[in-house]
Amino acid sequence: MPFNLPILLTWLRIVAIPLLIAVYYLPAGWVTGHERDVAATILFIAAAVTDWADGFLARRLNQTSAFGAFLDPVADKLMVAAALIVLVQLGRTDAIVAAIIIGREITISALREWMARIGAARSVAVSMLGKIKTVAQMVAIPMLLYYEEFMGIDCRHLGSWLMWIAALLTLWSMGYYLRMAWPEIAARSKDD
Repeated sequence: MPFNLPILLTWLRIVAIPLLIAVYYLPAGWVTGHERDVAATILFIAAAVTDWADGFLARRLNQTSAFGAFLDPVADKLMVAAALIVLVQLGRTDAIVAAIIIGREITISALREWMARIGAARSVAVSMLGKIKTVAQMVAIPMLLYYEEFMGIDCRHLGSWLMWIAALLTLWSMGYYLRMAWPEIAARSKDD
């Protein structure tokens, strides 16, 4: 297993997951509700920044690796799933939204793995639609973690709208990836 700065940043993102959850389990006298939300928001934003930084540094320092390419999306999906579960528990987003986003991530990850195994990974390469979906959810989640007004922005309402937009883009992008993979799926099902 290679170890370098980009992989360290990815591991830090994975370590941030239990910290984000633990913030909401601190005894009531230790921190206020607002302080919990601020800490969780900062942890999530820091993790999102490391997501960008690890990829940038891996390319810039020529430290890309198969292990890093595997670990990075796993860390991303775990962080988003953990944050969504916390938001559902707090009543700040709907379970259906979390189920759509988490279910899509599992489905597309499995599809990409299968397509790579059969030599057709390019059919399900990351699309612009997938990137827009990611931006919507990466903005919505910290807004819903913070859940108060910030510099005149109503994070509660804007975050809720963005989360629903992310869920719709999630379904749309899943349909796109499945449509791109369909010729291979159909061809392989005839062989079985």
